[in-house]
Amino acid sequence: MKILVVGAGATGGYFGALLARAGRDVTFLVRPRRAAALRERGLRLTGAGEDEVLTPRLITADEITEPYDLVLLSVKSTALEQAVEDLAPAVGPDTAIVPLLNGIRHLDVLNARFGKEPVLGGVAKVITTLNDEGDIVRLAPLAVLALGEQDGGASARTEEIRAVLAGAGIDASVSPDILASMWHKWVFITTLSTVTCLLRGEVGDVNAVPGGSGIGPAVLAEGAAVSAAAGFPVPESEQALTASLVTQTPSTFASSMYRDVVSGFPTEVEHIFGDLTARARALSVPTPLLDLATLHLRVHQHRVGAKR
Repeated sequence: MKILVVGAGATGGYFGALLARAGRDVTFLVRPRRAAALRERGLRLTGAGEDEVLTPRLITADEITEPYDLVLLSVKSTALEQAVEDLAPAVGPDTAIVPLLNGIRHLDVLNARFGKEPVLGGVAKVITTLNDEGDIVRLAPLAVLALGEQDGGASARTEEIRAVLAGAGIDASVSPDILASMWHKWVFITTLSTVTCLLRGEVGDVNAVPGGSGIGPAVLAEGAAVSAAAGFPVPESEQALTASLVTQTPSTFASSMYRDVVSGFPTEVEHIFGDLTARARALSVPTPLLDLATLHLRVHQHRVGAKR
């Protein structure tokens, strides 16, 4: 199976590295600047576990000459439209695209560009980040990936992809309802990001002050209501787990979006928050806390943009 990993960041780079290390036929589609850095330093894994340096096979958009069997799409939502155009020559009649972005909007973008048939749903769970040198830092040895047909159920291609991923040490599974899985992760991410970004602290900081422990469950209730109205109710067991995580004291738990905010970096506010609150309005679901977090993050985005 010829695999193209679009993006070599904290998520795509990590999954791609695991596949390459297992001897899979993997190529990374990257921008010229990232390609130059990877050719100079290699694709480096550090943090939890042993440090590793891989020499990845790299390609830029203008060098694609043939279709791939599997495309793993893992880019920031702000780079989605350009990435879609870049990878287009790699999509043939038998190509499967597994996007690993959070939220839902990217499915609309991919379906509009390639049609619904080649596009699968995907949910990735890793705890990684990039350091200043562009190395992938493993914060925990987690590598979970669920995929599935947009219309639900398993298929021969999803099982084949799962087997390839599992053979590389990835905890891969085929979800019977991948859209529900994507929605449920979306609710979790917006809950955690609202708690930490809106109140500017790690989970433990928020819950250590009077009134702080009520914010997480309140935001979760809003997100779960939107998901239910969209036809994807979050199971009580998942809601209970999320509520437990966002009300812990002490806790250093925080969202990656919070780390971006405190570092003065851009965020995926429109893809993660703007789209969810827009869908909430379309479904007539009130989301005052999510609306406030969206406004807060938009102001941050405006300030970051003004400095660039």
